[in-house]
Formats: sequence, C-alpha cells, structure tokens
Amino acid sequence: MRRASLPGNPRAAAAARQFVRAVLADWLTQSLPGADAIGDHLADEAVLLVSELVTNVVVHAGTTVDLLCRLEPEAEAEAAGADTRANTDTRAGADTRAGAGIKAGGSCPAVVVEVSDHHPARAVRARQSTSVHETRGHGLQLVGAVAESWGITYRRDLKTVWFRLLAGPRDRPYGPPDRFSHHDMELQHGLRAAELLAPAPARRSPARRSEADWINHGALSFLAEASDLLSGQLDEEQVALLAAQLVVPRLADWCAVWLHGDAARETTGGPQRLARVWHSNESRIDALRMALEKEPPSMPEPGPQRDGAGAAVPWPWPQEPSGYGPGGAALACRLVTGGRDHGTLLIGRAGLMRFPDEVVGLIEDLTRRVARAVATARAYRNQERISQVLQRRLLPRGRPAVPGMESSVVYEPREGAWAGGDFWDLFDAGNGRWCFALGDVCGSGPEAAAVTGLARPVLRLLARDGFGVGEVLDRLNKTMAREAADSVAAVTAALAAAGSGLDPSVELRAEGEQTRFLSLLYGEIEPRADGAAGVRCTLASAGHPLPLVLGTNGAVRVAAAPQMLVGVVEDTSYESESFDLAPGETLLCVTDGVTERRCGHLLFDDDDGLAGHLGACTGLGATAVAEHIRRAVHEFAATPPDDDLALLVLQATGRR
Repeated sequence: MRRASLPGNPRAAAAARQFVRAVLADWLTQSLPGADAIGDHLADEAVLLVSELVTNVVVHAGTTVDLLCRLEPEAEAEAAGADTRANTDTRAGADTRAGAGIKAGGSCPAVVVEVSDHHPARAVRARQSTSVHETRGHGLQLVGAVAESWGITYRRDLKTVWFRLLAGPRDRPYGPPDRFSHHDMELQHGLRAAELLAPAPARRSPARRSEADWINHGALSFLAEASDLLSGQLDEEQVALLAAQLVVPRLADWCAVWLHGDAARETTGGPQRLARVWHSNESRIDALRMALEKEPPSMPEPGPQRDGAGAAVPWPWPQEPSGYGPGGAALACRLVTGGRDHGTLLIGRAGLMRFPDEVVGLIEDLTRRVARAVATARAYRNQERISQVLQRRLLPRGRPAVPGMESSVVYEPREGAWAGGDFWDLFDAGNGRWCFALGDVCGSGPEAAAVTGLARPVLRLLARDGFGVGEVLDRLNKTMAREAADSVAAVTAALAAAGSGLDPSVELRAEGEQTRFLSLLYGEIEPRADGAAGVRCTLASAGHPLPLVLGTNGAVRVAAAPQMLVGVVEDTSYESESFDLAPGETLLCVTDGVTERRCGHLLFDDDDGLAGHLGACTGLGATAVAEHIRRAVHEFAATPPDDDLALLVLQATGRR
C-alpha cells in the first residue's frame, strides 16, 4: 500500500500521474505477488482515471488531494450484471458503489486506487436521487466506463472515490486513453468533463441499457454539465471556445461559432465574425476556417410560430478548392435569446446524410444555452464598461503635488465590484489651502456611485467657497440627508431604462435607502502660521476609521475623535481638530477595507494591528508607507480582499 498527499493546485494531476506510474513500476521491481500481471493497459487506465479524479478535486473541491494505491494479489471478480444502482446516503462512512458487470468466477490480481478530498459536501447534490447519472461528478462516467468496480465513500470530513482495475485478460477491448483526454488546453478540466458526459455512440454489451435509453439519460447529464460550465464564463470568446469543444468530437466532427460584433443587435443579418473554429483533426482547422470565411452564414428570418432561437436547419457542407473533407451533414443554429441575435453555431459530421433526430434535439438545447451564455457575457462586458466609466468620473484624474507634502494613494475596488463604494480626493481649495477626503459609502453598485457622485462635488464646492472643515461636513450632511435618496432613485431608474439588466426591485430600493449613509474623513492642510517647517492639518472623522500619525521617533498616535456618519441625522454638528505635522511625520488615512480585513475570526486591526504596521514604517517615504500597508493587508489572509481597499498617506517634507 502506498500513500501520497498533493496540494490542490493545477500541478496536482501531473504529480498524481507520476506517482501512480512510479508505484506500479516499483511493485514490478519488487516482484510483489500479483504484480507480474500488471500490463501497460492497466497502467494507462489507472493513470487516466487518477488524472481525471484529481482534476475534479482541484476544480471542484479545492482541497489537498490524498492518494492511496493498493495491490490485491487475488481479487474475486463480481458477478455479471452486478447491481449498478448508487446509494446517495451521505452519512459518515456511507459507501456509494457501482458494479461494472464482470464475468463471474475465478480470481486475478487487481489494483485499487483511492482519491480523497477534504470537502465532502461539495459532491452532494441539492436534490436527492437514486440515479447513478445524477450523483456522478465530472469524471465518474469515465470511471464507470473503464473500471471493473468503483464507489464513493463519504466520511465526516472526507470524500473518497475508489476504483478497482483487474489485471490480465479483459472481457471488453481496451480503448486508447486519448479519446477521453482529447484537448489539453485552456479550460481543459471543464472541457474534458463535459466531453466525457456528452452522449457518444453507445458500446453495446449485455450489461448496458439500450442505445436509445442511454442517449436519453446521457443527454440530461450532458446538458446539465454544459449549463454549469457555460454559466461560469463571463467572456464571449471563452463561451465560443467552450461551445465548440463541447460539441467536438462527441456530437460532431467540427464546429464553428459566428458572433455579431454588435452586442445590441436585435434582428438577423449584418456582419458576423468567425469567433471560433474547432475540428476533431486539428490539422484541418485552418482549411475549415478558410472555407467558412468565404461565405458567412445568413440565417433565414424566424417564422411566425417560433422565435427561431436554437432551431437547427440543414446547411451546405463547406467547400474548399483543395477538396476539404469527405463531405457529410451540417447544421446551423441561430444564437438567439430575448429577441436578440448574437450569432450562429455551425456543426458538421462527416459521412452522414443527415443528423439523427436525437442529436438534432440535443444540439438545439445546447444552442439555447450557448446563446444565453453569450448574452450574459455581453451584459457583463457592458456592465463592466459602465463601471469603468463611473470609476473614472467619480475619482480624481490625477494626484496633485502639494507644497511641503509627499502623498501616496492606494485604491483597489474589490474583485468583481460593479463600482467601488470607496472614494478619495485631494485638491487645491485656494489661498494656500489643500483639502483631502477619504470616504466609504454604505452600499455598493450604482446606488453607491450615485452617493459618491453627490458627495465629491459638494465637498469641493464648499471648500472652495471658504468653509472650514466642520462647516463643510455640516452642510454636506444636510445635503446628503435631503438629496441622496432622490439621486439613488434617479440613477436606478435610468439604469433600468437603459436596459442594463439591473431591476429596481424592492431589495434594490431598500439598499438605496441605506446608501444615504457615508463614512468620511475630511481635512485641510495649510502652511504653519508661525512660518516654521511642516504644515498645519485640520480634520474630522465622521463614522470613519480614525486617522493615525507616525512620528519621526516611531510613535503612533490617533489624530481625531469619532463622530456621527454623514447623512444619518440631519441636524448633526461636526467638530474639527487641528495639529501640526513636522517634517518627516506621516498621516495615514484608511477605509474599513483595511481595518476590517478578515482572516478567520481575526481582523487586521485587532490589537491595534494597523498602528503596529504603521510603526514599522518609521523612516519610509509616503509611497513606501502606502505599499507596506497595502502588502500587509493582502498578506493578512490567503483569500483576496472582499471589500474595497483605499488608503491615503500624507507626509510633511519641510520643502515648499
């Protein structure tokens, strides 16, 4: 018995293959009982199955992978027609087994391999099922097709998939493993799983169901897995790639995906671009592309009884001057969803007069899923573009040079954010005064952007009109309380009217009411009245993480007192505090994305963690301080930050 533990990263599958081959070779070298019956076929099958199962663990569980290899010198073969029903009981120690239909009688050596992960809940479907096909993961159909017997064991904190391969003569011919691992490229893990689950020509045997019944059940599994894979793509090019490789080679010999360049197109026709071409024989891809580009598809308008979405129509086999391909049947399907035509899916299969009806129906179902995935990817792209435009409009175009100060800013919206809820500003207010702000809107998305779009201009206007720090916050608070809700409602309605896909539902409006609130750190800097080196800083913190000052001796002190959030109580009065920043002293302002960065039950600022990191920056310039804090926040936990990250560093230099 040999064991290995591998990290759950993309290199795990290759390491697992190497481990299994090394173990089998070592058994042969040691002349263990039964090892002499292990041939190349068994070794290839074991490596293939281990690679697929480890890939599934990496993609779907994301935990450490535990491997076990065991040699059984005399394994009893199971009776033909063994019960293939699977038990979905997930209690600790429950075992899900499936027999493979082995000829009864006799015994022979066997190799047993176990692949375990530490996230057993991931493999359990939300619905209860007694069907093997509904409980299988991405690689289990392959395991069931190759292994003599296999099963799944659930424990409290472990899930193990095991399989047994018998050495010696086989009742069914050995199939080359490369038909199960066709394309080792981008999205290879998901594509391989989908390829295996797609219906393929059934291999008839007494132990298997009829071909028609197998196709019907296989189609459900294939479409379910295809939907899962397509729904995870937010780039239309990746959707086209995935669609082509879902089809080839399981349903067709080649596939081409044409997409309209205009994502907003609502009618058929117009220019299309050939986004993806795939062929089961990769050497023919270029010739196929040349043949298809000569005559882009022009699909007929849909009839009155159907919207044409996904409907397959016969299509001429592509012609190429050098006599490309042997000829066969081809189909074209419009990628239509919500009344919008996104392109065309073309498929072809050599040597056929026409596609079987079962395959046509399956292709139509898949086409509708591809169309929805393309529409989703394009909606995401448009939303991302809107978010980027908003970010550019809501943030300063640059960081100005402040006399007597060195400044640095870190601004990182959380991954996937529609528009960041944090904002910063640094601007010239006139008469030698420079003002700065760091804010955090209570909310996210367009509602937060609406509040930010209101707060920044008001801050600048009031500061340039000569109001002090406390007066600016007083007036901004009144403005926020009166106007922010109207601004949120206007932006939400405008986005809905523009067809952005954001529905102003009850939940959205409820969040809009909350986004009137704003935490804000606002202050101003001016030369010291006595003409000494350094600057005079006046600031106030309205519900915001308190600013810190790092002295030249390494001491860290809090520079303001906490006060009410902006926009909560209309008649709130804010007080400011003033202090001198001597040359070399540093003012650090952060949002709660820094202080509340989480690692398990711990926060970054627990036990004055932020002050500790700032104290370690003694002697560093503003840019180095900002980078040190940013790196410390990222390294505090292994996962990416789940909130916007913003910090502003101001350091007095003594230079004018």
